[in-house]
Amino acid sequence: MWNSPSEFFAMGGYALYVWCSFGVCALVLILEPLMARARFRAIVRRLKQEQLAEQFDKEISK
Repeated sequence: MWNSPSEFFAMGGYALYVWCSFGVCALVLILEPLMARARFRAIVRRLKQEQLAEQFDKEISK
């Protein structure tokens, strides 16, 4: 369909839209697992803090 690499990268005049779309998609695919891991770590950290607080309360009430 394309006769040269420059025609391929020009995408028939739609290069800005096409390559920006690919870039945004790649960015989302990279950031989503990183953000999910950060949320998971925050939840684990919060649960550990709550567990320590409960243990502390039980020790004080004895």
